[in-house]
Amino acid sequence: MVVAAACGLLALAACSPQDQNTPSPADAAKAQAQAEAAQANSQLQSYRQMLQAKNDGMASQLGEEIVKQFPNSDAAKEVQQTLPDVEQRWKETSEKQRLAALWTYQVGPMEGGTQSTASLFSKFPSGDRVVRLVLRRHTKWGQSVFMFGNGHGFVCKGNCVLQAQFDGKPHPLRAFLPTTGEPAIFIRDDKSFITTMEKAKRLTIDAEMQDGGKLTLVFEVGGYDPSKWTEVGKK
Repeated sequence: MVVAAACGLLALAACSPQDQNTPSPADAAKAQAQAEAAQANSQLQSYRQMLQAKNDGMASQLGEEIVKQFPNSDAAKEVQQTLPDVEQRWKETSEKQRLAALWTYQVGPMEGGTQSTASLFSKFPSGDRVVRLVLRRHTKWGQSVFMFGNGHGFVCKGNCVLQAQFDGKPHPLRAFLPTTGEPAIFIRDDKSFITTMEKAKRLTIDAEMQDGGKLTLVFEVGGYDPSKWTEVGKK
């Protein structure tokens, strides 16, 4: 009897303090909800700051995390009112930056004069068959537009016509080969070409190469910035 009584007292002593400190399921759920609400509100404050700073990239990332992690929160409801527009702006900005980065602008000495170029590589073909589109101004030679094939010359007899399209609209291009033998082909109407290109996003040109085969060249021209193509000498 003494042993049984002692065990009973020990069992009571062992479980009573734990029962008093362990929160009920309702209290635990309430505490978790409060913690999540505080975390969501903290991220919401950061989201608001990014909106105010017009940082659509960070705002998009923060907004997506809030909606994903706390879908039923007040913070998510507020974010969802502005997030679609923020994401659309960021998508457009990212695409503009990508297209702009495709172009290279250079100024330097070239055969007794100064040359200024704006150029970009073809999206197709790529690799060792890539073709470079070049807008050039030279103090002696003036302005010109040509494509350079990196060792793969073009087929063109006399004044040939290249079938081209700007954003899907046909725009035939008169062209000719340089007499100096470089693997290039020049566009005859350079001014008209540049004027049309400035308003376009995509240029395709059907060309025949000297090493065999016909290609449809594809250039993403939408990021061209005329202000970065420096004037040199005579126009």
